[in-house]
Formats: sequence, C-alpha cells, structure tokens
Amino acid sequence: MKPTIINVIQKNISLLISDSVEEYQYIPLHDKPLPSLQKLSEIVDLFRSVIFPGYFGDTVSDTDTLSFHLGVNLERLYLLLKDQVKNGLCFEATEDQCIESEKLAPEIAKALINKLPELKRIVATDIKATFDSDPAAKSYGEVIFSYPTIRAVFNYRIAHELLKLGVPIIPRVITELAHSETGIDIHPAAKIGEYFSIDHGTGVVIGETSVIGNRVKLYQGVTLGAKSFTLDENGKPKNIPRHPILEDNVVVYANTSILGRITIGHDSTIGGNVWLTNSVPPESKILQSKATITAFHDGLGI
Repeated sequence: MKPTIINVIQKNISLLISDSVEEYQYIPLHDKPLPSLQKLSEIVDLFRSVIFPGYFGDTVSDTDTLSFHLGVNLERLYLLLKDQVKNGLCFEATEDQCIESEKLAPEIAKALINKLPELKRIVATDIKATFDSDPAAKSYGEVIFSYPTIRAVFNYRIAHELLKLGVPIIPRVITELAHSETGIDIHPAAKIGEYFSIDHGTGVVIGETSVIGNRVKLYQGVTLGAKSFTLDENGKPKNIPRHPILEDNVVVYANTSILGRITIGHDSTIGGNVWLTNSVPPESKILQSKATITAFHDGLGI
C-alpha cells in the first residue's frame, strides 16, 4: 500500500525536528522574534526618501510640502526602526537581556534619527567625490538616482552608525541588502572617511577591520582583505585587525587585492591587477610588471 501524503508529511516532520542528526546542530532553532528582511528593506528606503527627497519614495512636488513629507516618513521610520532594533538586540540575547531591549530600542532609534543631518552631510561628500571623479556623470542627480556606489555606501553608512550604537545582526543585513543589489560588499564595521567613491563597483570587497581615509577612490574588483587568520585555542579565527589601512587620497585601480594589516600611505596610487601584501610609504606608485612584447614569425608561438 502506497503511503498517503499525510504519512509522508508526518514522517518528514519527525526527521526534521530530530536532534539525533549531528549536522542539524548547525541550524539551531530560533525561538525569539527575528528582524524582518522586508521591514529592514523598507527602513533603508525610508532613510533614502528622507536624505534624498524627491528621488526616492513619494515624489515631493515643491518645498512647501517638504516638511510634511519628512514628518510622515520620519514617524514611520521611527516606528519600524525601534521594533527591528528590539528584535536585533534579542537575536543572541538571554531572556533578561531581551526584556531590557524593550527599553533600549526606542532610545537607539531616536539616536539614529538624531544622526540624520550628519549622515546627509557625509553622504553629500560621497556624491561629490563620485561626480568629480567620473567624466561620464552628467549631474549630481544622476549619481544619486542611478549609481550603485551611492546605494552601497549609503547602506554602509546607516549600518555603521547602527553598529556603533550597539545593534547586532541588523547592520550586517543592511549592508548585505546592498551587496545583493550592487555586487559591492562592505562590512558595516569598516571605517570609511569622507569623499569616498567607487567607480563601477562590481566585485569590490571591503573587510571588517579595513580603515579608509578621506578622498579615497576604488575601482571595480578591488579587495581589501585578510591575508591569513590567527586562530584561538579552539581553532577558530580571532577577530583582530587583519585588513588594510588606506590613508587619505589613495587610488586603487581595478582587480587589485590588498591583503593583511598593512598601510597604504597617503597620496599613493596602486595600479590594476596588483597583489599587495606589504605596506607602502606615502606618495607611492605601485604597478604590475609591464607585459613583454615578443614578435612571432611564420605562425610560431600560436
């Protein structure tokens, strides 16, 4: 007799909730409220509509309605943010800590909203840096509306502030939302200065302990990564500074990997397709070896 669908469902429920399968320990049961990807995406969209009124969210037809537009969006932003922050604080917390998060979440939400004017100022420097360094850009509006670097860096700047306010998990989700959309992977804990730009952007990776100064420009495919990991007594990687420091006015061209806790001195230029694992002094120019050109005759070498 063939098993019915009820038999099949019951059998697989028993297997799925079994604690006897060793590998299942890597997928722990999560019995607390979780942050919502959908609501976090809405939060980022609300931040965009507040920082870039008219470009994102509801269209603002004139300055007379701007205050109303901002007020409605900020109220919605606060309500969503405090709930998601509470869930983030509970993510790996004890029951007592989770109860305490009910008090902390509204204060964190208010603190982040208080940072909006400064966030707007620093994002404006990123827009200017991107526009000034790209002859193809026709206006600041085009950069805001369509450039993936602004989308990715904007998410990073919000996530970084949340991380500084002590919120777990949510900052990483916010930067990964931009990573999925743009191909630009910026860890929220990285420290990035003003007037930051990424040209094209696809494939850029900026690791957790990277430090980037002011007026730094990266091209597509650049990796600011770790060279190796120091392990603890349990064989787990230690979370210590392991990514590069780029000082002010550094330019790094396409598909270059800069690895380890090294320093690229200010006003340096690092050429494309370079593999760099040692510090370089200020005003350096690091290039790969020039290609050797060899003439072939009568089809030789093909």
